[in-house]
Amino acid sequence: MTCTHCMSSFRVFLQHREKEKVNLLNELKSVGNGTMCPVLKRTVPYGVAYHHSGLTSDERKLIEEAYSAGTLCLLTCTSTLAAGINLPARRVILRSAYVATDFLKRSQYKQMVGRAGRAGIDLSGESILILQERDKQLAKELVCKPTENCYSNLLHDNGKGMLCLMLSLIGLSITRTLGEIRDFLSCTLFSVQEEQICREKCLWDIVKDSLDFLTQKGLVKTAAGKEEDALLEVTMLGRATFKGSIDLTNCDVLYRDLSRGLEGLMLNSFLHLIYLVTPYEMVTQCKPDWMIYFRQFTQLTAAEQKMSTAIGVPESFIARKASGQSVKKAADSVAVNRLYLAFVLLSLLKETDLWTVADRFRLTRGFVQNLLSSSSAFCSCVLHFTEELEEFWSYKALLAELTKRLTYCVNAELIPLMEVAGVLEARAKQLYGAGYKTLAHLANADPMLLVQSIENLSKRQAHQIVASSKMLLTEKAEALQEEVDELLTLPHDLPSLSLGAI
Repeated sequence: MTCTHCMSSFRVFLQHREKEKVNLLNELKSVGNGTMCPVLKRTVPYGVAYHHSGLTSDERKLIEEAYSAGTLCLLTCTSTLAAGINLPARRVILRSAYVATDFLKRSQYKQMVGRAGRAGIDLSGESILILQERDKQLAKELVCKPTENCYSNLLHDNGKGMLCLMLSLIGLSITRTLGEIRDFLSCTLFSVQEEQICREKCLWDIVKDSLDFLTQKGLVKTAAGKEEDALLEVTMLGRATFKGSIDLTNCDVLYRDLSRGLEGLMLNSFLHLIYLVTPYEMVTQCKPDWMIYFRQFTQLTAAEQKMSTAIGVPESFIARKASGQSVKKAADSVAVNRLYLAFVLLSLLKETDLWTVADRFRLTRGFVQNLLSSSSAFCSCVLHFTEELEEFWSYKALLAELTKRLTYCVNAELIPLMEVAGVLEARAKQLYGAGYKTLAHLANADPMLLVQSIENLSKRQAHQIVASSKMLLTEKAEALQEEVDELLTLPHDLPSLSLGAI
């Protein structure tokens, strides 16, 4: 009887919005360039899916939309989704009262269970918290105690927020002296909570200590005068740091790496440039698989291997690590991990298939995509950083091109097509294969012919692509016209013969 009831329930789940589920599976396969997670392939027909950082952003978006539309009935997710994305639910089940090793905070708990029974969507909702016996008292306190207070974050992480704020204030000429900085900070939340946040030091001492740090880093210099009224200004390195939005803890390291790169920059491969723009903060998020590391190293060209040795990661070190032998001379762990991540990025630029690269390096595709987007953003930051420092003039054109390659991560001929809104890699390949190879081709295309030529392209999407292409083409033409007008404009200060000299 029970088995019969279960089979009947399964059939109900399978029949619920069956067409929409088929469409969802097709879309998941499309964003994966023909590849799909085998778990989702089995669970989506039953209205069940999972959601975490291991998925790509496109997969997460499709799953979120399907859940919001009611195509998916049950979503298993990490606490990040439960606390972040706005996805109302009728029932929220927390399988543990811990986030990692920390017991839930009141604010976290309220945010998660607050999804159940949203006003205007459901009349009622349920939240279930699964506990161990030893956590009952903590759970009672969690439900009854008031929400935690909100505090200023300026001194968090060794005062990084305070340092960034002060550098920006000086660089943008909002404040010119220590006294003006103190006056500015006295209007912030930090000033209101000063006694609660920092009892050891007063605001004035914190400002002076922060200025000393910025001065020692070579980011700010002080003119002669009384301490409170002495004029402050950013150095060239300081201006490059805040204009490039570079982390203050890494600005001198970045400057050193770029300076060393000038001594022997390898231009017959992207590897050296990719290494220079691999984000420092990603280094701790990935431990190298030494056998994969060695295998990838052996596939490098002689020039690329020479570059690896130059940054402090020789073949002998990787070979010893891969074979499990002890290493006599340790290498810089930051350089080692950055080079490993640079190998991942280089593979992406060569193959452009995220799934293949993720499998090759045994990483989640979500992590690989995050690495790619972070590297693209950091590459743009480094570009702005180099634009402010004359000695790095040679990097400008190189980093501008690399930023574009990392942003789209496709073959160069597809980049113009992917600038169009709604055109991703798979669609760009379809368009290119159908003869639409430039922005001008798309802007002048017949939407109905596009629908006939491109598989799984709706009329609405075709019209959007053509409209977006026309808008983009117009913007580029107008920008070029402005340049032409500026070149042909007669200078207002053009020397001429005065009437008295005639």
